[in-house]
Amino acid sequence: MAPLYFGKTKDDVPCFASEVKSLLTATNDINELLPGYKFSDGILTKYFILQKKQEIKDNPEAIAKVLRKLLEDSISKRIKTDLFGSWLSGGLDSSTIAAIARPFVKTFHTFSAGLKNATDLAYAREVASHIKSTHHEIIVNFDEMLKQLPTVIYHLESFDALLIRSSIINYIAAKAASDYVPEIFSGESGDELFAGYEYIKSLPPESIPDELIDITARLHNTAFQRVDRCASAHSTIPHVVFADPNVFSYAFTIPSKYKLKDGVEKWILRQAVKDVLPSSVLNRTKAKFWEGAGVFELISDYASKKISDKDFSNERILPNGWNLSSKEELMYYRIFKEHFGEASNYNWMGRTEGTTN
Repeated sequence: MAPLYFGKTKDDVPCFASEVKSLLTATNDINELLPGYKFSDGILTKYFILQKKQEIKDNPEAIAKVLRKLLEDSISKRIKTDLFGSWLSGGLDSSTIAAIARPFVKTFHTFSAGLKNATDLAYAREVASHIKSTHHEIIVNFDEMLKQLPTVIYHLESFDALLIRSSIINYIAAKAASDYVPEIFSGESGDELFAGYEYIKSLPPESIPDELIDITARLHNTAFQRVDRCASAHSTIPHVVFADPNVFSYAFTIPSKYKLKDGVEKWILRQAVKDVLPSSVLNRTKAKFWEGAGVFELISDYASKKISDKDFSNERILPNGWNLSSKEELMYYRIFKEHFGEASNYNWMGRTEGTTN
C-alpha cells in the first residue's frame, strides 16, 4: 500500500523514497512507481494487470460464506499482538472490519472523530457498544480542523480537494489512535470492490465490472495514500483488510448482480456480515466520510468566504494546465505551495476523477 517515488539527480544518480518531500532536496525529476510495475536496472516492467475475472456461478449464500472466511483470514494473519485497533466511522466498511476483528484481539480499541453531533459518531458508538470495543471518540471544532490543515497537506503531499477534506478527520483519529495501539485496521476499498458508490446505480449493469476496475486502479494515490500518510505521520502501521490479495482476487469474481442488488449497494458484503453488525449499521446507506463527520459544508463555506471570485479566476489554472475544481481546492493549493513550492509537473500526484479538466 505504501507508495514509491523515484527520480534522478542532475548528476544522473537514481534516487528513491516513499514520500516526495524526501526527493525534492535532490531532484525535481520525480515519478511514481505505479502499482503492478517493478523497477530494475533502470527499466520499468509491468508484471500485474488489474482486469476482469471470470464470474463465479455459486449461489449468493455460498459466496457470502467464502467472503466472510477470506475477511477473517485477512484480519487474523495480520494480528500479531493482543493490542490492536480500528478506525471506525460507523459506515458499513469500517464497521465490518471492526466487528470481524474483535474476537481475535484481547484488547481492541476503536477510534472515531468528527464535529459535535456528526452523524457518523452516533453510528460508531453503536457499533463499538455492540462489539464491546474500547471506544475513543474525538470531538473537534472547526477551528481545530483549520489548524490541522497545513500539517495534513504536508503529510498528504496533495491539494486534491476530496483527498484533503476526507483526510482531516482521519488524521485526527490517527493521532488519537497512536496513543493506544501500534497497528490499526482501515476499511478502505470496500466501496470500490463491492459497488458502494451511489452513481454506480445509474450505470448499465454490463459496464459495472469495468467501472469497478477503473476506480480500484486509482486507489493507490487517493484513498490508500490517505490511510498510509495519516497512519505513518503518527508512527502507526495501517492494515487495509479489503486489499488483501485473496480478498481482492475473490471480490472481482463476484457477479455485479450480487454487489448491487435491488438498489442496495454492497449487498453481498452485507450478507457476509449480517450476524455481527447492528441492523441500523447493516442497513445504512453510503455516506461520504467527510459528510458523515460533519465537515463538508463548513469547510466549503469557509473557502468561499476566504477567496474572492476574482482570485479564484486568476489562480485556478496551474502551470501544468490543471484546473482547480473549487475555491476549497485553491485554498489547499496555496498551503501546498508553502510547503513544496510551485512545479510544472505533478504527475506523481493523484487527483479525484473529474477534477483535472
